[in-house]
Amino acid sequence: MGTIAGPPQQSAPGIPEAPDGAALRAVAAERFASWVRDSATEVPLPGSGRTWERFQALHGLGREDLALARLAEGHADAVAILAELGATAPAPGERWGVWAAQPPGARLTARPRSDGLWSLDGVKPFCSGAHSCTHALVTADTDEGRRLFALATAVPGYAPVPGTWQAIGMAGSDTPDVRFTDVPAVPVGEVDAYVRRPGFAHGGIGVAACWLGGARGVADALFASAGRRAPDQLAAAHLGAVDVALHGAECVLRVAAAEIDADPADRGGDAALRAMRARAAVERVGALVLDHVGRALGAGPLCHDARHARRVADLTVYLRQHHADRDLAALGTALVAPEGSAGR
Repeated sequence: MGTIAGPPQQSAPGIPEAPDGAALRAVAAERFASWVRDSATEVPLPGSGRTWERFQALHGLGREDLALARLAEGHADAVAILAELGATAPAPGERWGVWAAQPPGARLTARPRSDGLWSLDGVKPFCSGAHSCTHALVTADTDEGRRLFALATAVPGYAPVPGTWQAIGMAGSDTPDVRFTDVPAVPVGEVDAYVRRPGFAHGGIGVAACWLGGARGVADALFASAGRRAPDQLAAAHLGAVDVALHGAECVLRVAAAEIDADPADRGGDAALRAMRARAAVERVGALVLDHVGRALGAGPLCHDARHARRVADLTVYLRQHHADRDLAALGTALVAPEGSAGR
């Protein structure tokens, strides 16, 4: 079976040099549309017996361009969610996102309409692909609890909020807040079905595959530097540390993929722990790679290599989708819970 290791890749063509958010969004949107048209159907579903191939595909996108990977991962996750919950698959050419962030403050609500549809009202933060997705799966609060809804974005009342993404990192991912005003939507699954399904955990590991691809993209600058001239002992030590970390994270994803394929319906109850462990391991590797590459190469590539600087900025922001100590605390709590699987 193939590997996700390998020699440094060339910089992805077509990405503009200037850190202009609108230009980066436009390029990512164009590449996202091309990927959906040409490659999206080749990505296997999680638990299909080919989960490692799925993770390889997401890793490759992350290594190439994390903004593109974020959009593609959302579409691939939407396809998997719709399949798992028995809903209609996306039509050719449709570009889907999954918008399920629930930070304090903003709230999106849903209420039933007389025509069988539901209406969404409120604000949903962190909607990646807000301008480029044709459809989205969105979580919203109902009187009975939180549910998942499918909607088209080209409708009245759907409005990305300007200025709600200020980060330089992941600027190309087009992730503003979106305001919904009486937007029609179709429920997908019952209350809490989105988070109760085994694929919720499987999808979280897919995000980690993107992170690892981004980390390897950052590390490419260090490997390329070593290829131009023999590294001194300090540089060689950084190179070795990065290689060990990346290899270890790849092994974590390989094992996770095999375990998902062995029990796609999570009859053993291990999916949540597996996802928390894998995400924490890859997040730590990503942070380690950023640190070692920065210490080994200094400010030079951050100041003079726009693509490397963008990769560093993108990975720094994207890794924060992992909630750091809060997610580690959730893992520790799960390990010692009476009904949990401590020591497993």
